[in-house]
Amino acid sequence: MSDNWQPEDEWSEADQVAPDIEQDEEESSFLKPVPDDGVGRRWYALHVHSGQEATVIDMLRMSSDQEGIGHLIPNLFVPVEQVAEVRSGEKKVSKRKFFPGYILLQLPTHPENYPELWQLIKETPGVSGFIGSRNLPVPLEDSEVAAIIDVITGERERPKPKVDFEVGERIRIVDGPFANFLGRIEDINAERGTLKVMVEIFERMTTVEVEFWQVEQV
Repeated sequence: MSDNWQPEDEWSEADQVAPDIEQDEEESSFLKPVPDDGVGRRWYALHVHSGQEATVIDMLRMSSDQEGIGHLIPNLFVPVEQVAEVRSGEKKVSKRKFFPGYILLQLPTHPENYPELWQLIKETPGVSGFIGSRNLPVPLEDSEVAAIIDVITGERERPKPKVDFEVGERIRIVDGPFANFLGRIEDINAERGTLKVMVEIFERMTTVEVEFWQVEQV
């Protein structure tokens, strides 16, 4: 998976899965058949504003259908897991997002080569950007998506955070107020998915905090 892919472990009530995006517990039953149209497809991770995952999915579905390109996005979903909680002395099982702020989409390979689709996704309110380079999204490995689906269907436990960044590594910030700044990693917080990066601002070295998805390795 891309170096920038990172789950967020903390959630609020807003991170609970809305009814319209809960997936069936039967294996992969929430996935639709991929059209037999000769278009190669891969899975991609899209970073969206936390708490707006369901809204973004609804808008992408509606807009793509209206534009007649719904077939290019046959599947999109929010990764969820079953969580057991004890409330008022009773054990209750609910579904919660285990990658808050991310949705997974099945898109044509190199979606940036499909102008109408690319523009629709990038201009959808609540979308921050793809995992990978800002202009060249990096597809997820099929095995990684299969593992996520296994979590959703209860076949295995959620994957642990994977961190490929290293302290002292040189990176480029690609999003936010410090976009295009080069810097070196001073600290890595895998649980929060953030980095503290030393950059030069106005001829002075300053430490800024950015999320994993906001940087790329150089």
